[in-house]
Formats: sequence, structure tokens, C-alpha cells
Amino acid sequence: MKTSALIVLLAVLGFSGTVDARRRHFGGGQSDYQSNGTFGLGLELGEPTSLNGKLFLSPSTALDFGIGTLYHYYVPGNGDGLHLYVDYLWHPFLITEVPAFKLPFYVGLGGRVWYGDYNCGPGPACSADIFGIRVPVGIDFDFNEVPLDVFIQIVPTLDFFRDFNGHDVGLDFDFSVGIRYWFS
Repeated sequence: MKTSALIVLLAVLGFSGTVDARRRHFGGGQSDYQSNGTFGLGLELGEPTSLNGKLFLSPSTALDFGIGTLYHYYVPGNGDGLHLYVDYLWHPFLITEVPAFKLPFYVGLGGRVWYGDYNCGPGPACSADIFGIRVPVGIDFDFNEVPLDVFIQIVPTLDFFRDFNGHDVGLDFDFSVGIRYWFS
């Protein structure tokens, strides 16, 4: 698994373009917010803890994605495991803009897949395949003069799964913070 994650990271970096620390512009748009860049990659901490990327499709819409680990309280015996997600984000307005950064609000809709093991009683661990519908809501400190952004988000998620107790739906509220470096 580590080798495949490294291959994906290298491929993304290879296709991302050149690094530019000047103020970045994407172009005009319908929203008050215009992204300072097109593609960023970084780290996300919390739930999930992951390698995170963001690709703007227009000045105010983007794909947000990540690969990492996730802990769930409603899966017996911890449930830590591989977590993959993709979200479509809208940045409908700016909360504020100052010379140092822009502060857009964002909301999105996406999905996740989580593969984990949990303790299902005596004997070996059981595996869990969880599929979820995510609704990320957050703010993004989009720095104007350096190719960085910092985000804070809460993500209500409706998960669908089957465990040994017969549970099949769980509502989760994930919280994470992250930082990304913008390559273009």
C-alpha cells in the first residue's frame, strides 16, 4: 500500500506544473471568491488524517480529495483503516479579504470509502467496508503572497456498512485542519 501511495503522489507532482510563489490568479468567475491557484497538495490532520489535494475546476469550484486513515467510534474495537474520499466544493462567497489572505467559505458534496478492521469478538479481526456521503463545510485561509492555504472544516457524513451486530447506517461528524502547498 505504501508503494502505491508513493506512485500516486509522484504522478500528481509530475503533472502539477511549476512552483510559483507570486500572487496566483485563476481567472474571472461568478462568485465573490477567485482561487489563487489551480492545484495544491498537502496534509490534513484530525478525522481523517491524510494526504490531501485540491484541484480547482473554475475560479470558485474544486475537487477535494484525500487518502489516509480514519478512526470511528461506532465501529467496535477502534476500526482504524484506509480512508479515501472525493468532494465537489463550492466557494459561494468571501468572508473577508485583506492584503495577506482571502477567507472564503465553502460547502460541498462527496463520497468516501473506508476499509478497516475491527474486533468482532473472540478470534480474528473482521473487516469493514464503509461507504459514506460527505457534506464538507469550512473556511480556507488562501494566502495571497505565498503558495499556501490552511483550511478548517467539519464534515457531516452518512455512512452505510454492515457489522456483526447488524448495524448498517451511522451518522458521523468529522473535524479536520490542513495545509496545502500550491504548485500552480
